[in-house]
Amino acid sequence: MNTYSDRFTLPRTNTPLDGLVVGAGIGWPSSSVSQEITAVGVGIQVVPNVARILGRLGLLEVMTKANVLEMNSLQRYENDEELGRGELMSGVGERYHAPLAVIHRGDLQRILLNAVNNQTITIRTNARVVGAAPDFAAQVYTGKWVAGDVVIGADGIKSDLRHQMAAHHGVHDICQPTGDAAYRILTPKEKMQGDGHIMAYPIKNNSVYNMVLLHPQKEGAATEESWTNPGDKREMGDLLSYVPDREVMEWTLNSHFPLPIWIENRVVWMGDACHPMLPYVAQGAAQAIEDAGVLACALSLTEDLDGALAVDERVRKDRAEKIQKSAAVTRKALHLPDGDEQRKRDEAIRGPGKNPDRWADQDWQDFMWGE
Repeated sequence: MNTYSDRFTLPRTNTPLDGLVVGAGIGWPSSSVSQEITAVGVGIQVVPNVARILGRLGLLEVMTKANVLEMNSLQRYENDEELGRGELMSGVGERYHAPLAVIHRGDLQRILLNAVNNQTITIRTNARVVGAAPDFAAQVYTGKWVAGDVVIGADGIKSDLRHQMAAHHGVHDICQPTGDAAYRILTPKEKMQGDGHIMAYPIKNNSVYNMVLLHPQKEGAATEESWTNPGDKREMGDLLSYVPDREVMEWTLNSHFPLPIWIENRVVWMGDACHPMLPYVAQGAAQAIEDAGVLACALSLTEDLDGALAVDERVRKDRAEKIQKSAAVTRKALHLPDGDEQRKRDEAIRGPGKNPDRWADQDWQDFMWGE
């Protein structure tokens, strides 16, 4: 993948900025104040729009644990009929000048964290940020006030800073259950060989198989935001008997309305804190890293801080929210009950023409991956 990394340069600011980045997920090192930083999660896609930014940061070459995706196959659940097949690498790399790969979320986070540790950046752990200044000046409260030039709210789907901003504008900051949930697990490759077919992908140098199993949300289940509610291995079938006990995590899939603004005075939001994504177009981490890349460029190209934040919102908000909406549209298309609509969808997936699976649609790929 290092053949792509020499295509880009990263602008550097002439005037140092004291930015307070709140959060410890994928987005914040790409752009600190956080809890203990731990590498958690399972597999994620490093799609071309992310890979190009990692190239600008000089980090593609160190992503040696990423697995390149060569082909995608969409199959019918009842008989394994292949509805659609898409050739990915190397064609995707040539079209978008960046690779398409998968990697363990923890490995990507470690790569980003190591890059941060090589810079003159202070990381504060065990210091939960409970809010910003009432006027949203560049200050956060962690038991004491910490001040800087700008606050970057990268504090995730349960963002306290977003709740504060929404309340300030009289916006009811709630999530809407989709009725879906997902089991997220990892299982060793050697345990899976010769024992069935699961739609998933390998990570960690092909040594671990990453799976996301979507299913109807159980009646009466909690709808609060969580990636780590304990699931039940027995409910996933005999094929998954290799999953270690207590390592099934259940992710409740909720939708979020677009926020009215992404900037309030000297506080700017990014990632899941402002545009949480359903997983159906594999753009959650990608859009967080895009946020960080655009904000870094905007801040480096002018000493007008307010102007830079305004440019960031103008460049990012519409694009991220369109992709956020496309994930919800794709969810609906892929989860049709058997019947006339489902058969029409299957014919559309077979093509030619617009693919209801936005992730696999050429025009939508151009928009997501080619920007």
